[in-house]
Amino acid sequence: MNIAIILIILLAGSIFTYLSGNRFASKVAILFSVAAAVFSIALYLNYGATGTNFSVNWISNPDISFSLKADGLSIAMLLLTTILVPIILIATQAREFKNEKSLYSLVMFMTFAMVGAFLSSNALLYYIFWEMSLVPIYFIVVLWGNGEISKRRRAAMTFFLFTFMGSLFMMAAIIYLYVKTGSFELEAFLNANLTPTEQIWIFLAFFLAYAIKIPIFPFHMWQANVYSKAPAIGTMLLAGIMSKMGAYSVIRWQLPITPYASQELRTIVLILCAIGVVYGAILALRQNEIKRFLAYASLSHVGFIAAGAYALTFDGIKGAVVLILAHGFGMVAMFYSADIIQNRTGILRISDLGGIKPYAPKFTVAFFLSILSSIGVPLTFNFIGEFTIMYGLYQVSVWFTIAVGSSMFLGALFMLRMFQYVMLGPPAKKPFRDLSKTEVAVFSLFIIILFVFGVYTKPVTDLVTASITEIVTYINR
Repeated sequence: MNIAIILIILLAGSIFTYLSGNRFASKVAILFSVAAAVFSIALYLNYGATGTNFSVNWISNPDISFSLKADGLSIAMLLLTTILVPIILIATQAREFKNEKSLYSLVMFMTFAMVGAFLSSNALLYYIFWEMSLVPIYFIVVLWGNGEISKRRRAAMTFFLFTFMGSLFMMAAIIYLYVKTGSFELEAFLNANLTPTEQIWIFLAFFLAYAIKIPIFPFHMWQANVYSKAPAIGTMLLAGIMSKMGAYSVIRWQLPITPYASQELRTIVLILCAIGVVYGAILALRQNEIKRFLAYASLSHVGFIAAGAYALTFDGIKGAVVLILAHGFGMVAMFYSADIIQNRTGILRISDLGGIKPYAPKFTVAFFLSILSSIGVPLTFNFIGEFTIMYGLYQVSVWFTIAVGSSMFLGALFMLRMFQYVMLGPPAKKPFRDLSKTEVAVFSLFIIILFVFGVYTKPVTDLVTASITEIVTYINR
């Protein structure tokens, strides 16, 4: 099975979505995204953790190959992306957008770029896909976002410049490694004979790119504005998938290439992660606008993921991968809930909401179950990831475990407090329409994934264990 086919499906989906016109754009995008999801599931069933590779000569001078690697870790990220995207498209299909063919075409192209970044095993190819993913989300925020156009442009430009600046440092590191090894292949980078000083500089160059993308404190300044100004479809893509590109890349590229630097700088990076976890939770408590609230809640959660990765232990990295997947589905469910509230009421201020529960029992249950998963109660997908990360951190320092683990209490506090203000209280003056059949189906998919894998996580851990074991071997060499 040629893994390049999935990229062809997504790129063709982007082109045909645009050519189909505004009337059929959403349906064509859903069709191609479902096809990509089916192919990804078939890839998983055929190869599982053993994976498969694909490589063809691309550029002769310098010698560059179009190389893709679908091991357990890449397949996990591929499944996250290709399953989430059709769900997001179905969830937002009922929304009216101007120039829908352009919007949905950009979504498909963004998906193509993100999948390319997850599958690439050639650094130059990886960098090209990494940068290509920025362009669609910039236009999605500017052209279809919320609020004044000037503020949307400012938010989108800040995000673009931040991430592009970080990417330039990563590109400098990639070029240096190419000069050192004579190849852009990941395998060559992993076996490069780097001095401790070289590793430190390369680690820092990669860190800047990934810390902005995830984001890690204090490189988060772009996040809240972009999340609040983006349309729901854009926010779901950002929070559910794009932020995971950074966390995935830390595990795939940064840590195994620079094992000495990773060990030397681990304490400093873990301190930043712990600050981000607590800082995000405290800022979430202070927010009165639901999308900004969720942005800072996400900052706290992704700090948790980053802490697991930078713990450099097998359990920490495994927990980070599990939480990447859980947070991807869970945070999209939360932003979908926020979109439903905004669409029904026209209100995003938490203090102006309340009393929705009497009108919408189905939405109340779906929203509450999404919150339970987000705060990581036992038997949820998030809980498995968070507990495994804390065990991995405990092997490094009990103090990091306590600092990062405090976010579980703070997360329960700010999430349940938000639910109380938004959903409970006297019935709202304006009736709130309960979930449609499509909305029930979308929430059902989220809840099934978040709770089934919370009870039985073995398929996920079996898929990624071999890849993580190999990466940890490089880190500890």
